[in-house]
Amino acid sequence: MCGIVGYCGFRKAEEVIISSLKRLEYRGYDSWGLAVRDGNELKIFRSVGNIGSADFTGHFSGNMGIGHTRWATHGKPSEKNAHPHTDCTGKLAVVHNGIISNFQTLKEELSDRGHVFRSDTDTEVIAHLIEENYSGDLKTAVIRAIKRLNGSYAIVAIHSEGESLVACRYKSPLILGVGDEELIIASDVPALLDYTNRVVYLDDGDVIELKKDGYSIWNGKETTRSVESIPWSIEDAEKGGYEHFMLKEIHEAPGVIENNLAEYVPRDIELDVSFAEEVDAITVVACGTSYHAGLVGRYVFENLAQIPVRVEYASEFVYGSFLQRNSLVMGITQSGETADTLEAMKRAKKMGSKVLAITNVLGSSATRVADYVIYSRAGPEISVAATKSFIAQLVVLYLIAIELSSIPLSEKRKLIDELKMLPGTVQSIFQYESEIASLSEWISEYENMMYVGRGYGYPVALEGALKMKEISYIHAEGYPAGELKHGPFALLGERTPVIAILIPDDSYSIMLSNIKEMKARDSPVIALADENDTEVEKYVDRVIRIPSTRSILAPITYSIVLQLLAYYTAKARGCEIDRPRNLAKSVTVE
Repeated sequence: MCGIVGYCGFRKAEEVIISSLKRLEYRGYDSWGLAVRDGNELKIFRSVGNIGSADFTGHFSGNMGIGHTRWATHGKPSEKNAHPHTDCTGKLAVVHNGIISNFQTLKEELSDRGHVFRSDTDTEVIAHLIEENYSGDLKTAVIRAIKRLNGSYAIVAIHSEGESLVACRYKSPLILGVGDEELIIASDVPALLDYTNRVVYLDDGDVIELKKDGYSIWNGKETTRSVESIPWSIEDAEKGGYEHFMLKEIHEAPGVIENNLAEYVPRDIELDVSFAEEVDAITVVACGTSYHAGLVGRYVFENLAQIPVRVEYASEFVYGSFLQRNSLVMGITQSGETADTLEAMKRAKKMGSKVLAITNVLGSSATRVADYVIYSRAGPEISVAATKSFIAQLVVLYLIAIELSSIPLSEKRKLIDELKMLPGTVQSIFQYESEIASLSEWISEYENMMYVGRGYGYPVALEGALKMKEISYIHAEGYPAGELKHGPFALLGERTPVIAILIPDDSYSIMLSNIKEMKARDSPVIALADENDTEVEKYVDRVIRIPSTRSILAPITYSIVLQLLAYYTAKARGCEIDRPRNLAKSVTVE
């Protein structure tokens, strides 16, 4: 949510800020703005809509500035609510990501002392608090001001009279890019990659001052943080000839599988699972697509390792969940910054559980909260809809479960061999892409859909429905196939197509019976079925064939087909695929 950029160096700040903000568009936003120090004056521009949609002539000349893309929380999208926000003097400006939970109390106090507010945002109180504490030293003023703040924040401040930017973070991501004679502060890595691949990950409570000759970090005292190299290039974050990032990232799935296998299975599995020693139960905490990965993990762990697993929405885990002794809590989060997941992980640690983070981002907040970390090697994912990161999470969960399982070594090696065949299997899916696109044209005419499955097919149905609703805006619901008769049957009919996930395992025959029941209610049924299935065409209206693989691995291949189905349906409906309305890539507020 929201994108922050601050620049201090030899380049024209305006150009760096706008370029870097465009790299953060995938996070979702409804307005944007920037402030540049030009001489002893702050020049500010703010606008509603996308970067480039407003008449911004580009006459800011300074080499130091801040910028922001806003996703509305307090106050509707409007120019007055867009960042940066200023103090009463107009000499100080701030950008902010997060939520200040006590802003109303602070606003009333500041108003009583004569401060005049011009927006409906919580951010504006930060500017006025810094103003009250400013006496020529911006860093000191920021340190004093944030002591009054409750909630979460990543803040960058600039003053027309100063020679530095000051930034701080608490429960909201912020990283520093260290270039040659230039520094860039930002919310996420893609904003930096045009200028440097050297980064400093800031911790909660860090306050950092950026000057042309270097930077310093304060967290109760002067401190240091290591400089790390990002293994991505800017080309990794480009579309590479694809029309949308989402389509590119779906097509990157074979490489993602190979990356994880190369990292963790160079020969046999070399994944350290010592965190699971003496574990009697596992609890997964996650949100959205990561939650669905956790549901697949539940079936895999219970079938292979005979370890009981429960999967909790991270946003609900904090409300009284109980953890038994010797529990392991797995926090699954693509960005490593998902606020609800981070809070659930922190609560689990307070309850005495060991915590494992499965995340895609080196140095993210989740890696610092957790006791143990496994990286899902997906590379940068720009589209809001999680696709290749979901596949990476599944591969990691499979590898952990196989390593923890009590099955014979020969069976483990067969599973690993089949995992190694998956990149080729997934690649073969793309030869059917035109057929999937054609079917999507037909689906695009509907406004309601059902996705159903059993066993491994159930979480696949949930994820497929999520992809369809978030990208195409078609109302889609995922259900266990056996649950439709307990209420949702009332919604079936000729205007409600059903996507049936038919995996060739113990659930297959009962799924065919469920499909007969759906057809009896006049719903069109599209089946996702194994390429060797000779029965399914007798029962359904259309079939999408899936290359054969072991049923335990089918969630990977079936999910990629459903990702393509959602993509092409959204394209047929003319939706903005990479940045769907009202959504953000990284949900950093609770």
